[in-house]
Amino acid sequence: MRSREEVDATLQVAKVDPAELLPAAQCLSFSAQADAADCYLLQLEPELCAELEAGRSLVIRGDKEEHAVLCSKNQTYDMKIADTSNMLLFIPACETPEQLCPDTPPSVIYTQYTTDALLDQIQASEEEIMQQLEVLKACQVEGYWRILDFDYEMKLLNHVTQLIYTESWSFSKVPLSTCLQELGPLEPKEMIEHILRSYGRQTIVEGEIFYEMNEEKICRATAQMLLQNAVKFSLSEFQEVWQQSVPEGMTTRLDQLKSLALVDRSSRPETISLLNVEDLPEESQERFNSLFTIREKWTEADIAPYIQDLCSEKQTIGALLTKYARSSTQNGIKVYNSRRPIS
Repeated sequence: MRSREEVDATLQVAKVDPAELLPAAQCLSFSAQADAADCYLLQLEPELCAELEAGRSLVIRGDKEEHAVLCSKNQTYDMKIADTSNMLLFIPACETPEQLCPDTPPSVIYTQYTTDALLDQIQASEEEIMQQLEVLKACQVEGYWRILDFDYEMKLLNHVTQLIYTESWSFSKVPLSTCLQELGPLEPKEMIEHILRSYGRQTIVEGEIFYEMNEEKICRATAQMLLQNAVKFSLSEFQEVWQQSVPEGMTTRLDQLKSLALVDRSSRPETISLLNVEDLPEESQERFNSLFTIREKWTEADIAPYIQDLCSEKQTIGALLTKYARSSTQNGIKVYNSRRPIS
């Protein structure tokens, strides 16, 4: 869930006229149990839909080396793959905008693990496990660890920043008790406190708990929200919209986006795209293969944020590059490419 200002900023970047949009929209995706890569949505002519509704069958035919066709009892149809930015939906009971309920439940991904279960199964110390749970911004609800859906996380953060603005508080001193009191009717109190812990640092003044909000974390999350909606952004347009989207008084900087976004300064105009290190393979060789598939040649400054976590205590970024990459000079700049062919 996004604020009106964030939606307007995104529409401006996408060059979409708000007047052309419906008053509400539903975003649907495949369940965790389904492999979206193996699922296809098929758009049919009304006559073919009628065939299925009447209980008759449609058959896809063609040898592996041939172009597939779709056959009804008496007709043959060509099949084409369509690339579209619109959602093609096949849903038994899709609600219209007028039927949508505004009170949707919180989006929480259930990991189904208690702390004891994690300690039993994960080959790491308790401190390392707890540190990683903090990195993942996981929260504990009724004894189980949960990871919030990113859109829900941003909704919670927006509630907090809007309250800070309304109350004219300093971002360095946000009172927990008042936040829970004011936002409790909107969201579960444990979720409000969790978002304050995730994006702030707790301090205690005269027995009262306050949070100092982290500018870099908030700016970074806002950028992720904007970048996930497009393949690439014009860098200059993105920087303008990004600054407009963060809370007043905060300053956005590209160095806040290390390991989250990739800037292409060789394109005209310069572009920026989402590339989150958390979405890359964990194994070193696979990580490098993935990176060199995305970009053939990397400078050390660009690739370093995406391999830093692969370094052991006694291993440096330079050592990793020596092992998995080959260096050369391009326009006077040292760059790295793969040591092996990338298919």
